[in-house]
Parts: sequence; structure tokens; C-alpha cells
Amino acid sequence: MEKAYKNLEFLASREARTIRILSEYLEPQARFHRYRVKDTIAFFGSARAVPADVAAEGLRLAEGAGDPAGIEAARRAVELSRFYEDARTLARRVTEWSKSLPSAARRFLVCSGGGPGIMEAANRGASEASGISVGLGISLPAEPASNPYATRELTFEFHYFFMRKFWFVYLAKALVVFPGGFGTLDELFELLTLVQTRKLEKPLPILLYGSDFWREVVRFEALSRWGTVPAADLSLFRFADSPDEAFEFLRDELTALYLAKRGESSRRAP
Repeated sequence: MEKAYKNLEFLASREARTIRILSEYLEPQARFHRYRVKDTIAFFGSARAVPADVAAEGLRLAEGAGDPAGIEAARRAVELSRFYEDARTLARRVTEWSKSLPSAARRFLVCSGGGPGIMEAANRGASEASGISVGLGISLPAEPASNPYATRELTFEFHYFFMRKFWFVYLAKALVVFPGGFGTLDELFELLTLVQTRKLEKPLPILLYGSDFWREVVRFEALSRWGTVPAADLSLFRFADSPDEAFEFLRDELTALYLAKRGESSRRAP
């Protein structure tokens, strides 16, 4: 006789789907409680961004090969690498500030999707500040499950996208969205919809990093001009173009919204 909870064939079956979904709620919840994680700042962005030195070397090799298409792709990688480095810097500064807060709980931890690109940059920046960070990974056939910089004890591999999104939303007190593709756009617009429709009971500052990219890719003003989005809802987010600008916005917003009334505001971070 075999106990039901030890029957792996059953647990992987259609009938046990509800149990698997519940596991992706309860197991992360237990770990967040164990490590005293109160809330996070979520970083979204392209999985294809690479560090500046890697991109520069790729361009050097492409130019040596003399392939026009390869050179153009390498130049785009160099341009995108700026956002990798900026995400890394911003995550480091956020983590240094978070560590200075006089709280028994861990506040405003850097949280990413746990994969490569901007996600890696965010976890890497937190690691360089000797801080812990969260990696909410997802099982995908063409992408590594996790990067080496997210804190191992707070690195997860989800099966269900919607459960991964739940933990992004549930813990986040702010959102920073770097240039990205379909996945990044999906995450951004789902969060914007939740804020717009007031399905979230908490204020959630949303920062779009890289104004040139976002204004070219998404014509937000056109949505308002066509009457499909109220003009007032364009204030649900703001843009930033430097780590300094982004950090100051996050620090000031989070202090005003979540710290000032509780007397938890820290010494001003450099």
C-alpha cells in the first residue's frame, strides 16, 4: 500500500492539479515567512540583455568576421547592455538602502524572474551589495531556470505562470520595468490593469526605465487620444532614464507610502 501523498504518478496527474497549484502557494509562503521577507521591489525586463563587457566583445568578434547582419545584431546588444548595467546599479543601491532600514523584517528586497538578462542584473546588483534577493523562476524549455546571483533559499522554479505572477504582485511594493519583449509587456500590462481597476488595495509605484524605448514601443498617449484609456490613467506610471533618478523616486515614494507613518524611515542613502 502507498500513501496518496507519496504517489508521484497521482501527484503529476490531471486530478491532482489543484494540489500542485496549492503547493506553489504554500511552499513559497513558508519560505518567505522563514526568511522574514515582508515585501519586494520587482524588476522586469529582457532576458536577452548581457553585461557591457560581453556585448563589447561580441561586437569586436562580429566586426572581425565582417558579417553585416552579425554586426548590426551585436550593436543592438551593446545598446541593450546599458540597461543590464543600469539595472545592476539600481538594484545595488536599492539593496544598500533596504539594508539600512531599522526593521526586523526584510523590506523591499530586489525580486526578479530569476533568469538571465535584466533579471540576472537585478539579482547581481543585490548580491554585490551583500544583500539577499528573490528569484521567481519559471520552467521554460529555452531558458535556464535560474541565474547564479539570486539567493538560493529564495530562488523558486514555478510551473504555473499565474502562480509566479501572484507572488510578483503579492509581495511587490514597487515595480521597475526595463526594456523587454512579450513577457515583459505581459507583466507590465497585467499590473497596470490591476492598478487601474483598483483590484490592488495597496499603492504600487510603477517605473518604466528607458523613456525612449517605452515611448517608441508603446504609444501611451495614442491610447488616451483614441479614448480607450482615460488621460488620468497615464499618471499610473512614470519614466526614468538613470539609476540615480530611479533610485530617488523609489526611495521617496516607498518612504512616503510605507515607512513615514510607521517611523521606519532610514538614514538617507548616498
